[in-house]
Amino acid sequence: MSTLGDIGTAFSLWIDGVAHTLGGAVERFKSRPQVQFAQDEDGFTVQLTQPGSGKGRGKSKAATLPAHRVRIADGIISDPLPPEWAAALRGSKAELVLQPSSFLFRPLELPKRAGEFLEGIVRSQIDRLTPWTASDAVYHWTPPGEAGNDRIVLTVVATARALVAPLVRAITDLGATSVVVSTVAPGAEPIPVTVLEQSGRGAVELGRIRTALLAVFVVTGLAATASLIASGFLADYYDEQTQQIQRRIAARRVELRAGQDGDSSTALLAKRKHTTPSSVMVIEELSALLPDHTYATEVRIEGDKLQVVGITHDAPSLIQIMEQSPHFTRATFFAPTTRAASDPGERFHIEAHIRPHFGIGT
Repeated sequence: MSTLGDIGTAFSLWIDGVAHTLGGAVERFKSRPQVQFAQDEDGFTVQLTQPGSGKGRGKSKAATLPAHRVRIADGIISDPLPPEWAAALRGSKAELVLQPSSFLFRPLELPKRAGEFLEGIVRSQIDRLTPWTASDAVYHWTPPGEAGNDRIVLTVVATARALVAPLVRAITDLGATSVVVSTVAPGAEPIPVTVLEQSGRGAVELGRIRTALLAVFVVTGLAATASLIASGFLADYYDEQTQQIQRRIAARRVELRAGQDGDSSTALLAKRKHTTPSSVMVIEELSALLPDHTYATEVRIEGDKLQVVGITHDAPSLIQIMEQSPHFTRATFFAPTTRAASDPGERFHIEAHIRPHFGIGT
C-alpha cells in the first residue's frame, strides 16, 4: 500500500508541475490589460496603464477608462466599482504601488564578491535588520552600488506580510491574474523596488489545466489498453490463419509428390540413359582411333570426361587425332609426356571431353 501511495503522490506532483508549466506558458502568450493601484493618503487610485489585446467593444472601452478611486479595508474594496472597471480588472495584471512610509529601508554593506549570493545573505539578515522574520516579511533590495575598498552597498526594503496580504487578496478577488507589490526607495534618485510577485491564477485556471491533463492521460491509457487487447486478438487470429495455410501447403506438396514419384523416376532414368555416354562405345571408338604404335595402359571415364594414359611413338599427334573425332572434344595433356629407359616409347597423359553422341538409342 505504501508503494502505491508513493506512486500516486509522485504522479500528482508530476501533474501539478506540468500544469504549472503549461499555465505559465499560456500566461506568457496572453496579452492582458495592466492596471495600477497607486496608494495615497486617502486610499488608492486605479488607472489602466496598458490595455489588453481583447476584441470588440470591451477593448475600446477599457482603453478610455478614466482613473477611479477606491478604498481597501480588511481585504475588501469598500467602494463598489463601475461595471467597466470590474470588467477591465477580470483577467488583468495588477501592480500595487505602496507609499514608502509603509516600508523599512535599511542599508547593507557587503564584500563585492557577496553580490552573487544576495538572496541568501539578505534572507539571513532580515530578522536583524527588521522586526520581522524572513517568513513574516515581504522584502527585496535596491541594485548594489560601489562603496570603495572592493565593497558594495545596497538598501533592503521590507514590510510586514500581514500588511500586504489583505491588499493583494482584495485585488485578486476582483479577478486579477497576478499582483506585483512595489514601492519607491527614497534617495537622490528614487528607485522602484518590487517586493512581492503573486499569481492569482492558481486555483481555477490551474485546476482546469490539471483536469484536462488527467483526462488526456486517462484517454491515452484507455486507447493504449484497447490497442493492446485488439493486437492480441488479431495476432492470435493471424497466427491461426498462417498455420492453416502452412498445413494446406504441406498437404498439397505431399499429394504432388505422391502423384509424380513414378513419372519423375522414369523420366530421370530415361534422361540418364540418353545423355550418359556408354563406356563400351567410348572404349571401342578410342581403340579405333589410336594408331598401331600406340596402346593404352589406363582408361578412366568420369561423367563426360575421359582420361587416357599409355605409350606411343608420337604423343603430339594423338591430340590432333582425338580432336578430329566427332566423339571427343577439347583434348589436352593433363600431365607431362615422359620417356623411361625401359619404355618402348613416350608415356602420355591425355584428357578429353566426351560428346553425348554415345547415348544409347541415338
